[in-house]
Amino acid sequence: MKISLNGELLETRDAERLDLFLKKNEYPFERIVVEHNGNIIKSAQWSSIVLKDGDRLEILAFVGGG
Repeated sequence: MKISLNGELLETRDAERLDLFLKKNEYPFERIVVEHNGNIIKSAQWSSIVLKDGDRLEILAFVGGG
């Protein structure tokens, strides 16, 4: 299965839930915003999204600093 992650093509083995994908790739749940196929997805909905071939993800991480 192929998906677009932040504009880069990524090949994954199987379809999986968005929350599991994020956990597997060590994204900090409390500091990210996820766009799935052009729609912002609330964190409460991540477990209901199953990634499919051709999906587009944009993941933005918030960082602190001065």
